[in-house]
Formats: sequence, C-alpha cells, structure tokens
Amino acid sequence: MESIHPTSSESNQTPPAIFSGKVQFSGKGGEFFGIWIVNILLSIITLGIYSAWAKVRTYRYFYGHTRIDGHSFNYLATPIQILKGRILAVIVFLIYTLLSSLAPAIGLLFAIGFLFLMPWIINQGLRFNMRMTRHRNVRFAFSGNYGDAFINFVLLPIASVFTLHLLLPYVLKRIDQYMHENISYGNKPLTVNLQGERYYIAALITLGVAIGGLVIFGFFAGASALTIDNLNTQNFSLSTIIVPLLIAVLYVAFLTLVGAVYHSIIRNHIFNNSEFTEVASFDSNLKAIDYAILLFTNVLAIIFTLGLAYPWAKVRRAKLLASVTEVTIYSGALSLIDVAQNEQSSFAEEAANVFDIDISLT
Repeated sequence: MESIHPTSSESNQTPPAIFSGKVQFSGKGGEFFGIWIVNILLSIITLGIYSAWAKVRTYRYFYGHTRIDGHSFNYLATPIQILKGRILAVIVFLIYTLLSSLAPAIGLLFAIGFLFLMPWIINQGLRFNMRMTRHRNVRFAFSGNYGDAFINFVLLPIASVFTLHLLLPYVLKRIDQYMHENISYGNKPLTVNLQGERYYIAALITLGVAIGGLVIFGFFAGASALTIDNLNTQNFSLSTIIVPLLIAVLYVAFLTLVGAVYHSIIRNHIFNNSEFTEVASFDSNLKAIDYAILLFTNVLAIIFTLGLAYPWAKVRRAKLLASVTEVTIYSGALSLIDVAQNEQSSFAEEAANVFDIDISLT
C-alpha cells in the first residue's frame, strides 16, 4: 500500500486554537490596599525584614488575579529566598559604599568590576523571575548567556554615547530582543522578531511629542511667570499659588505623555511580534492617549493622597494593560513539558534592585 505523507504546507499549519481572548485581571484597589498598608507597617516595624514577605504577597496577589483562559499565574518564590538574596545584596552595596567613601580608588575599581558583573546579575535576575512564574502548571525559564548580555547591556550602550545617542533606538531594540527571545515556556522558546526601524519611528514620534510639549509648556510657564511678576506683592493673590501649581501639573502631564507614547508603541510591537510556536500568540492594542491619561491621573492621585492611592493606581494600570492584551492558545499547549531546572537564587534579582538595575519585562 502506498504511504501518504502530508505536504509541507499541511505539516507546517498552525494547530487549532483552543482559546482566544483578552487577559483578565480581577484585582481590586480596596483589596490590594489592605495588603499594601499591612506590608508597609510590618516592614517599618521589623526594620525592613518583612519586606521580603511583602514582595511575595504583592507578587502573588497580582499573579493570582491575572488569568488567561480561566487559569491564573502563580508566583512560586518564598519569602526566605527573597530575604537571603536581599541581605546579600545589601551587604555588597554597603561594602561598595564604604569603599567609595574611604578609598575612592578602590571604590572606582569596585565600580569597574561591577560593570563586568552587571550582565551576570541581569541574567540571574531574569532566570529567577521566570523560574518563579508558572501558568497552567508549567514554568517559564530564561536562557540568556553572559556574552550576549555583556554586549547588549554594556558595550552597545557605551557605543551609543559616542554616536550622540543616535544608536540608542537600536540598542533598546537589541536589549528587548535579548530579554524576550531567551524566554521559554516549558520546552517551547519564545520566538521574537523585532524590527529596528520600529524603534527609530517610536523614538522620532516621541521626540516630536516631547518638542511640541516643551514648546507648549515653555509658553505657558513664561506667561505664568509674567502674570506672577505683575502681581502686587503687597496684595497676596491666590494666583501666586494656582499658577505654579498649574505649571507643575502641566509638567507632570508632559512627562507622562512622552513616556506613554514610547511605551505604547514598543509594547504593541513586542507583543505583536512574539509567539510560543504552536502554543500561544499575542496581540497588544495599547493606545498612547489612554495610557497617558491613566498614568497622569495615577500620579496626581498619589501626590494628593500623600501616597495612599498607590494601591489603587497599581491596580488600575494592571487592569488597563490586561484589557488591551489578547492571547490565542493553540492545542500545542496541551502537550507542553515542564523542563526541570535547578532552583535559582534570588541574590541577583535583589542585587539588581539595590543597585537600581531595571530588568523588568514589558
């Protein structure tokens, strides 16, 4: 009997979708406020020791309330893991600070050494974060190597300085490509196809918005200054308070708009060009104006409530980002293998936090 083999087009067909819909986030500001305020108070009372438990509680709340196809995410790290890493990271930071103040030359050598250590810290931090994240009983993983991290996080940013930062959009593209293409879900790597020109377009659009905003801000600030100067200093006027306040509000609006424009363009580009082959594909439709309004109102709420609105602001942001993100899951997800890996230390992640290295994903 003649055997029948599928054609290449048939064998390469995407498996059928078993789910297609938006990410759901069910967290509530009031609920998270209770967790947040307890975290703050206990962290203060314990001189920061409880902050490890606070971090785990916060992550588990947001992970647990983020669902795809009815399945929530799980954050698997324990407070003790976080605490050990945090203690080690703080000790290293204190040693660096002490050496820098007592012996600037040694501190300089320490700083240079840290520059070479930074790619390792970034890699280990990403490995820990991914390994501690699980969905549908399958963990994520990160497989980046030191050489690529050193090129993308150290050499290319330094090279960008010598090009008057004309190389910066390309550098940011390389960093995003590196961080995302080394992610895997079970035994399936994330396929990422980012385009450098998209980053330059985003940079140009953001620059245009920034220039336009600065012109408007400068005009309003100048007019306001003239108004205040023309006031009779002997007769206190309410405008001496209102006008500077309006300038501050306009400045905050300008910063949030600029940040929202760039972030929305790049986030959409990354999500729309990434997929776990035969497992899941993504779509993001984040609008810059919606994101800017959310960030702007969040900042104002936090300022005018002296920080008490932070939980509400954090929940609002999570809800918006979930509502503009759509995931399609294919039947290949049912046969994923959770690849066993060694448990990662949280030291690198906490070191990154202490030394102010941002290794968050979009």
